[in-house]
Amino acid sequence: MTIHAYQETYLSKAQTALGDAFDYAINTCGIPGEDFIKLFIVSSVSTHIENGDPVFLVGKSGIDIALDIMLETTGKQLAIEPHEHFGRSREYWIGWTICYYQWFTARRFSDIFTVFSFEDLQNMYYTLHEADITKFADIVDEQVRDHFKDTNLKRIRTTYGCTQSELAKRSSVSLRSIQMYEQRNRDINKASIESIYRISKVLGCTIEDLLEK
Repeated sequence: MTIHAYQETYLSKAQTALGDAFDYAINTCGIPGEDFIKLFIVSSVSTHIENGDPVFLVGKSGIDIALDIMLETTGKQLAIEPHEHFGRSREYWIGWTICYYQWFTARRFSDIFTVFSFEDLQNMYYTLHEADITKFADIVDEQVRDHFKDTNLKRIRTTYGCTQSELAKRSSVSLRSIQMYEQRNRDINKASIESIYRISKVLGCTIEDLLEK
């Protein structure tokens, strides 16, 4: 069973809002695309969307989202009137499709943009903007999975600076279980909630961070 980031009923409006945010910030306000992506990732807005916060999925316009991102990360107010547009710009498409992929996989935006730069997504527009969005998701997912070959558990554990033995001792989860989760010989998604919770507490992350998408 695929676990999505939030209920599908919110998806269409969330896609439109993020597409409009990218279009407004980049095309109307002249913010370089790569810069806007960096600001988006470090802002709480990206976290709210990842966590399925209805206020940000359906309660705010794309303009509101762009304004929130800029104010929070730079302290600057954007005061440029949005231009009326009747079609999808390339930048709109980038925000729209990335929103879909994040919902579809429940991955973090920071992980997605670690693999794909703004320029990469621009180049994909020309061949994929008229294709079914699931084709875009499949292509992106293949590259994201290839990039993050390590399991989330191994990646987070090594970043935290904890050995497998230390993690086993501090979490009271057997060393063998941790080894098998990291080697994909046992599915961590099917582990007991208690075990994953204990591991997450040691590593300072959430249970969701440890699950494989």
